[in-house]
Amino acid sequence: MMLQILKSKIHRVTVTEARLDYIGSITIDRDLLDAAGILPGERVYIVDNNNGERFDTYTIEGPRGSGVICLNGAAARKVQVGDIVIIMAYAFMTPEEARTFTPAVIFPDTATNRLVIG
Repeated sequence: MMLQILKSKIHRVTVTEARLDYIGSITIDRDLLDAAGILPGERVYIVDNNNGERFDTYTIEGPRGSGVICLNGAAARKVQVGDIVIIMAYAFMTPEEARTFTPAVIFPDTATNRLVIG
């Protein structure tokens, strides 16, 4: 049996852009992707703390250090610029793997969407 377990979480970042004129996805600062262990093209689940929306899409790499969190395409209708979102990725694991697995969880500064060092 395989279980779907939280693999990575970017906890509480601020939406900087919402672009309806794109085919879909979420653009995320590459520094945040790397810190959370999320790959470009990986499926992620997004929770909007401001309006309760929950949806999934795939990631696109944004410029390093930019702080960009941009919802593209249809997902742009589910958020407003300035909303606080949580971004999560899951992985399939056996129960044995899941018992010892520790997810990567990062807590960026919500004002800048940049990693907090220290």
